[in-house]
Amino acid sequence: MANLALFDFDGTITTRETMAAFMYRAVPARRQAWGRLLLAPWVAGYKCGVVPGVSVRAAVVRVGFAGVALASVQAHGVAFADEALPPLLRPEVMARIRWHQQQGDTVAVVSGGLDVYLAPWCRLHGLALVCSALEHRDGRLTGRYQGAQCVGGEKARRVRATYDLAHYGRIYAYGDTHEDLALLDLAHHRFYRGQEQLAHA
Repeated sequence: MANLALFDFDGTITTRETMAAFMYRAVPARRQAWGRLLLAPWVAGYKCGVVPGVSVRAAVVRVGFAGVALASVQAHGVAFADEALPPLLRPEVMARIRWHQQQGDTVAVVSGGLDVYLAPWCRLHGLALVCSALEHRDGRLTGRYQGAQCVGGEKARRVRATYDLAHYGRIYAYGDTHEDLALLDLAHHRFYRGQEQLAHA
């Protein structure tokens, strides 16, 4: 019976968060300038612990992408996956991904990051993807997420909706923040910040 391996992306596969770096590349400079002013209260509230991350990310997407051509953002996503992500990858985690692939396991990235850059990166590495997606209509982004952001409990819900967990002999999960704990709870073998936690029976 095959196994399933689930990997968070930011901070687990990479050495740091990637969404902000992508926004700097994909959002025009003038929009960034007034966006920083508009978003300053949100960012301050987040740093003080009174504004949740999901709210900040929703505001950033709205300010950065509302009305922008989808094709332009997708092109930035491909370039970001090719050029910006490789230096951020953790060699030991990429080796672990390859190990799972060599065992014949199903390997999926489960991330709150954006589909426009995670999809081309996952295609390059032969990985499945469950992640947050940007809503678009008539070739333009609406400035909203398509459905819920893939963080916290939504990660586990999406995995259950995508995979029949009973089909797999063992489930492995890898994460690095509290937003990954629900994902890790799905697994027999749970790795938090590189260390295996107490396994389920």
